[in-house]
Amino acid sequence: MASRILLIEDDPVLAEMVKRYLGGAGFDVTIAPTGAAGLNQHKRGAVDAIILDLMLPDMDGLDLCRKLRQESQTPVLMLTARGDAMDRVVGLEIGADDYLPKPFEPRELLARLKAILRRGSGGVKSELLHFGRLEIDTGARQVKLDGELKNLTSYQFELLLLLAQHAGRVMSRDAIMDGLKNDKLEAFDRSIDVHISRVRAAIEDDPRNPRRVITVRGAGYVFAKAQD
Repeated sequence: MASRILLIEDDPVLAEMVKRYLGGAGFDVTIAPTGAAGLNQHKRGAVDAIILDLMLPDMDGLDLCRKLRQESQTPVLMLTARGDAMDRVVGLEIGADDYLPKPFEPRELLARLKAILRRGSGGVKSELLHFGRLEIDTGARQVKLDGELKNLTSYQFELLLLLAQHAGRVMSRDAIMDGLKNDKLEAFDRSIDVHISRVRAAIEDDPRNPRRVITVRGAGYVFAKAQD
C-alpha cells in the first residue's frame, strides 16, 4: 500500500512538482494549499507523513506544526525558505522530525521523507530496555518513566533508542547521525542538540541537570548505564 503524504504548500507550481515526483516514487500525495485546509485534511483521514511549508497565507507554519503535533505523532518534514536558523530550531523543538531549506533537490526531499517514514514505521522485534525507572519498548516504540508514557517524535525515539543501545559509550554528533542514517544533516547545524533537549525534557527529572543523557564537552553525548 502506498504511503499517504499530506503536502501543505501554497505554491501551486511547487506543490504539483512535488506531487508528481513523489507519485512517481510510489507515494499517494494530497495537496492542501492553506494551513486550515491542511488541518481539515489531517482530521478527515489518516496520513503517514506531512510535508509542511512554513510560509503559508493564512497561518504561521510553526503554529500549524504545533497544532498538528498536539493532534498526533504523524512525522512532519518542514520546508523553509526563511533562511533563519532559529525557525528550524523552533520547528524541531515543537515536534517537527526534520527540515529541508528551499530551494531543494527533489531527490533530497525523497530521501528525507523515506527516512522519517522508516523511523516511524516500527517493524522491529519487541524488546523492553530497562534503565532504573525508565523503560523503552522497541516494538511499541514507547517510552515510560515511572510507568507514565512520555511523548516523543519518531526521530526523538530513534535518537533515545540509539543512545540507550550504546549505554555507557560516548557518541559524537557524527556517530549519532550515522546511526540514525541521516547523514544529510551537517553536525554543525545543531539539530541533534535540539532533539537531545526534547528527549531530556521528556525523561529527565530535571532537564537542566540531566542524569540520563549526559553531555561530554567536546565529544558528544553518553547515555548513563546506571540510573535510579
